[in-house]
Amino acid sequence: MLGELKVLELASVLAGPSVGQFFAELGAEVIKIENPKNGGDVTRLWKTPGEPTDDRSAYFCSCNWGKKSVALDLTIQKDLEIVKKLAAKCDIVIASYKPGDAEKLGVSYLQLKTSNPQLIYGQITGYGSDDNRVGYDAVIQAEAGFMALNGEHDGPPTKMPVALIDILAAHHLKEGLLLALLKRAKTNEGSFVEVSLLQTAVASLANQATNWLVGKKLPSRQGSAHPNIAPYGDSFVTQDSKRILLAVGSDKQFDQLVKILELQLPEDFSVNQQRVAHRKELNKLLAEKIMNINSEVLIKKLRTKKIPAGFIQNLKEVFELPQAMETLLNKDGLQGVRNYVGRDSRSWKQDAGLLPPPHLGEHTEEVVRLI
Repeated sequence: MLGELKVLELASVLAGPSVGQFFAELGAEVIKIENPKNGGDVTRLWKTPGEPTDDRSAYFCSCNWGKKSVALDLTIQKDLEIVKKLAAKCDIVIASYKPGDAEKLGVSYLQLKTSNPQLIYGQITGYGSDDNRVGYDAVIQAEAGFMALNGEHDGPPTKMPVALIDILAAHHLKEGLLLALLKRAKTNEGSFVEVSLLQTAVASLANQATNWLVGKKLPSRQGSAHPNIAPYGDSFVTQDSKRILLAVGSDKQFDQLVKILELQLPEDFSVNQQRVAHRKELNKLLAEKIMNINSEVLIKKLRTKKIPAGFIQNLKEVFELPQAMETLLNKDGLQGVRNYVGRDSRSWKQDAGLLPPPHLGEHTEEVVRLI
């Protein structure tokens, strides 16, 4: 789809590189600049204990498929000139510098667009251009309210087990860059697109934000339970010790659940607001019934009546699902997950030529020779 596009990645860790992989999967040539003096992208060293990888850690492989790695030190003038020449030939630059650092290095939007007026420059910061604090996902989760919402009611605030804000910021930047491409197609003009981790996080609070802004209800930690719906996000152990999660989104679905479980409930439980108000009592009644039913039998009955429910699965079980297997990238003994899955199912095989995650500086000579 984007086979003619050239992207220069001046980003590291997860958010920016995720955007680079997105464009690579759609056919763009993505050149990743890494500083050899610092060992390249820091995630090359982020390994779990005993991880049997080379300079391509599992973490690095999560967001660097399809790219060419060029080892250059922007503090060295000749290397900086190479980067500027590459930027002059590229459609998009993706950067994730702390505010002010791109200018010091000579690779800011204003500096690069002088030789490429049609350049689209995507920048990810922690707190915006006017705040030079470094943005770290864990800190943003704390400051943006996510940790205050996450965890059990009587437990401590909890960080999500993935860098959720980085992932969300990447999606926001993709949207901005795609809009900038549409704008350029119409006006022949480049653009500067900025996304901050903090504003991304706040924008992603969704209904929890409006629970406060509109309802004046300060959300609190309540495990996986939904603040507005019940039983939704609540999990229960079955007769064969499997744990299933219910996501009952309507009174009609709840009525079907009651019939399947042969429950006797107060009449006002037929209304969602009352179920939310009496969640603890409701869950106790549900748990008593569900613990006497085989998981496969129960799931089959729930799905027959189109009541949303599923097993809580570990990652081994997840990647045994046919839908999950379809998202896999597999080459040179490495596996990864596609960044972009919103495609025609008939085109899954089209990325068979996607490059595996690169070694540090693997493509330096190839790229520099063609400048």
